[in-house]
Amino acid sequence: MKQVIIVRTDLKMGKGKIAAQCCHGSLGSYKRASSDKIKKWENEAYAKVVCKVSSLEELMELKKQADISGIPNFLVVDAGRTQIPTSTVTVLGLGPDEDEIIDKVTGDLKLL
Repeated sequence: MKQVIIVRTDLKMGKGKIAAQCCHGSLGSYKRASSDKIKKWENEAYAKVVCKVSSLEELMELKKQADISGIPNFLVVDAGRTQIPTSTVTVLGLGPDEDEIIDKVTGDLKLL
């Protein structure tokens, strides 16, 4: 079981901004997961992996694949109070879900 957080690198967010956006993605996706998946993930040390994509189009394609695969997911849309414009999609949180299921969607991504 794991969770994968995917960050858009084309936005040139600072490290703190990326960290905050990843937290939003992690929590948002967690809230959408079934209690069975959450319990299993909690028993396996809450594994998380942070990956990157270089465009909104790539991120939205991954969301589409996650939806088709039934992976709990959450798109982070920024409020625009700091570094980037309001309503900018920054991060996609996936899971928790089985490694094999998430890897079918994210297995080719590079780590952030």
